[in-house]
Amino acid sequence: MKEKVLFAATVLRGHILVFHLPYMRWFQEQGYEVHCCARNDTEEETPVVPYCDRYLDMPFERSPLHPGNRGVYRQLKTLIDTQDYALIHCHTPVGGSLTRLAARDARRRGTRVMYTAHGFHFYDGAPLPNWLLFYPAERMLSRFTDLLVTINAQDYARALRFHARETALVAGVGVDTARFGAPVERAAVRASLGLATDAKVVMTVGEHIPRKNHATCLHAIAAAPEATLIFCGVGEQTQALMAQAKHLGVAHRVLFLGFRRDVAALLGAADAFLFPSLQEGLPVSLMEAMAAGLACVVSRVRGNTDLITDGVGGYLCAPMDAAAMAAALTRILQDAEMAAAMGAHNREAIKAYSLPVVEERMARLYLAQLDKREAT
Repeated sequence: MKEKVLFAATVLRGHILVFHLPYMRWFQEQGYEVHCCARNDTEEETPVVPYCDRYLDMPFERSPLHPGNRGVYRQLKTLIDTQDYALIHCHTPVGGSLTRLAARDARRRGTRVMYTAHGFHFYDGAPLPNWLLFYPAERMLSRFTDLLVTINAQDYARALRFHARETALVAGVGVDTARFGAPVERAAVRASLGLATDAKVVMTVGEHIPRKNHATCLHAIAAAPEATLIFCGVGEQTQALMAQAKHLGVAHRVLFLGFRRDVAALLGAADAFLFPSLQEGLPVSLMEAMAAGLACVVSRVRGNTDLITDGVGGYLCAPMDAAAMAAALTRILQDAEMAAAMGAHNREAIKAYSLPVVEERMARLYLAQLDKREAT
């Protein structure tokens, strides 16, 4: 009989299907039976989950205090207590919390439990309620964690003071550098968007939510009259951003493209990347822009500072400083030689975060945990 592993996260489409399929595939290739539990946030009643032998739709709620999570905890505990998993790898604050609590008895029977923190909610400059709620919770839950994986330097330093048996720093979830570094027909891509070949194009990618701080993008573009801004993404703030673009008088220089599957081609046709987030773990969209060879203007926050060296791969600015971002973009757009040098630096630097590198690192961590299970 095959040994089994479990992947758990709050949502399916927004997390499992985006980040974890390479690692689920790895376990199948090693001969394991792979189970996955997450809330079905797809539009399919019965979603197909690649590299998964058994998918369980569990209605995790994003708020840790939501009463519905009590029922999810009971479901998880029953599942984990009856399946004898060799290893459980959980993700996201709610998915990771409930899974580790539910796996306490299983750990005593030898199951290894891993948790990846994709960006602690407590960080330098975080609101006080974040520290009051999430810091003590994570410190307590680390006692039920065999391996705590972090993806940026700030979180790693903090996690070392927790109680997990082991702590590791991993370079994110991996970026497909081959895909995002492939040559692009810039003129054709621009023509498809109605842009001139010589337009100065700035791009930003991300969900339109407050944390991504896209309003500052619009203020920066308003102060950089040569630039055209492309938004890729959707979210609760899309209509408000469109209205703000009109109010600032820049709607004719801003394109809202919505959700796109051709982000690699769009990045290849841009001249710079703008990313003013208020909070990040280790942002995939920024890594993809680096792989595409773009100079990047980003906020000086955790995660971004792990990736961008100020004045070398682009510029770091205070998150709300639209004027500084506009000035940085103007320097990049007016100096093609400097922009190319910054892009070349980023393309080289991001190799350490490539999918093959991260997959190899994770494989070593998985094997070490499984060896320890065998030794108990």
